[in-house]
Amino acid sequence: MLVRAGFRLLLDTEDGFEVVGEAGDGAEAVRLAHEHRPDVVVMDIRMPGVDGLAATRRVKAELPEVKVLVLTTFNVDEYVFEALKAGASGFLLKDTDPVELLHALRVVAQGDALLAPSVTRRLIEEFAARPEHRRPDPAALRELTAREREVLALVAGGLSNEEIADHLVISPATARTHVSRVMVKLGARDRAQLVVLAYESGLVTPRRA
Repeated sequence: MLVRAGFRLLLDTEDGFEVVGEAGDGAEAVRLAHEHRPDVVVMDIRMPGVDGLAATRRVKAELPEVKVLVLTTFNVDEYVFEALKAGASGFLLKDTDPVELLHALRVVAQGDALLAPSVTRRLIEEFAARPEHRRPDPAALRELTAREREVLALVAGGLSNEEIADHLVISPATARTHVSRVMVKLGARDRAQLVVLAYESGLVTPRRA
């Protein structure tokens, strides 16, 4: 309740944002998403009744145009990886700085995935490494060119299009084209799903400290 009130106060005082509803559980979140069709749903992963994971699955299945930004209390939360697989565009910690929250909402609303923060990469790496989550399928990458595989690996590393362009010494427009082609070939909804596919296919191996 206090977290929701704090977020609402922050967003109501910021230009360009409008809070259209608040939900106390996942079922209500899905209902309000249908009612208001918001650009972004900020979804708490831990809620009574229908949890945030199940609610994210329902929102993305029933309202694919609605973006979901997942909130969690912990740096590592096993449900976050599943939320990304369900179609969430990224996640943030509840104690994230307000400026970072506003930035995240803008990024997700524009259709991008919030995958650059190192905490996100650590989480994906840890849970992609678990046997129950990794299902290597090299055949899924068969249609990709060598360059597209390279681009996919860089996306999985959390690089933006501009950073990919710098790394490969190509133009940002060319980087965007490569990313778009990879998404089409793999049937991915967004960059978040590309990251999941990269780890599950075995193209990218989780790093160990």
